[in-house]
Amino acid sequence: MILTEFDYARPATLPEALALLGSAEGARVLAGGQSLLADLRTGDAVFPDRGPRLLVDVRRLAELRGIRRTDGGGLRIGAATTLAELAADRRVRETAPALAAAARANGDPQVRNLGTVGGNLAAGGRATDLPVAALATDARVLLAGPGGRRSVPAEEFALSGPPAGSVVTAITVPAAPATAFEKTADRATRYPVCAVAVRLGPDGLRVAVTGATARPVRLRGVEDRLRGGGLDTGAVLAAFREEPPDRFVPGRGVSAEYLGHLAGVLTARALASAGAVLRG
Repeated sequence: MILTEFDYARPATLPEALALLGSAEGARVLAGGQSLLADLRTGDAVFPDRGPRLLVDVRRLAELRGIRRTDGGGLRIGAATTLAELAADRRVRETAPALAAAARANGDPQVRNLGTVGGNLAAGGRATDLPVAALATDARVLLAGPGGRRSVPAEEFALSGPPAGSVVTAITVPAAPATAFEKTADRATRYPVCAVAVRLGPDGLRVAVTGATARPVRLRGVEDRLRGGGLDTGAVLAAFREEPPDRFVPGRGVSAEYLGHLAGVLTARALASAGAVLRG
C-alpha cells in the first residue's frame, strides 16, 4: 500500500518532462522507482503540503537511453539505462569495469532490471553502489533543468543531488580500465555496509567509499598517504588508520573502527584488481 496520493504523468519528450516538473512544487522524477516507490509506501518520501503531488515518469524518454562511445574513448551512458544493461555491456566492462561491477552488485535481478543509472545516482538518503564508482572513475553527471543543460563532477553531484525541477540525462565516463569495485552488503537489503571503488592511472590514485561514510566520498587523505609507496594490504590499512576518527559512521550494529578497517580491506582488494589490469 502506498501511503501518499499523487498524480502521474508520462511525458513524450524531455522538454515536456521539464515543463511538468516546473508546474508543480516538489514534483518528483520517476525512473525505475526502486527507491522512490518504496519510500512512498513507507512515508519516507513526502510531497509539499501545498500544491499538486506529481510523479513524472521519464523512463521511456529516448534521449535518456543508450550507451555510446565518446570522441575521447570514454562513454556516454543514458540515465534511463538499467543497471542490468550497464552490467552486461561489453564497452562498460572494458572501459570502466568499476561501474559494471557496481551495477552487478546492486540488489537482485529484479532490481537491476528495473533500476536505472540516474535513479541510483540520485537516490538521496540511502547508500547505493553507482555513486562511489562514478567518483572513482571521474565521471560527470549531465543535467537538464530550468536553467538549461550543464555537466557537474560526480563528486559535486554526490554532495548536492539533482537541483529541483531538473532531470539527470546521462553520465560521461573517461576511459578508466584500471578501476575496480568491492562491496560488503547488508544481507537483508543488499545496500552496502561498505563499498569502495578505486582507479589507478597516470594522474595517480583515486579511492572512494560509501556505506561506511555519511555520503559517497573520495578519500584524498588515503590517496596522499599511498602516493609513491606500496599498495599492499599493510600499507593500505595503515593509511586508513590515519583517517579522522569521525570519518566512518557507526550503524547497523557495527562500530566506526570496524567500518574503517573494512574499508581498508576492501580498498586493498580493489587496488590489487586494478593493479592486475595495469600489469596486463
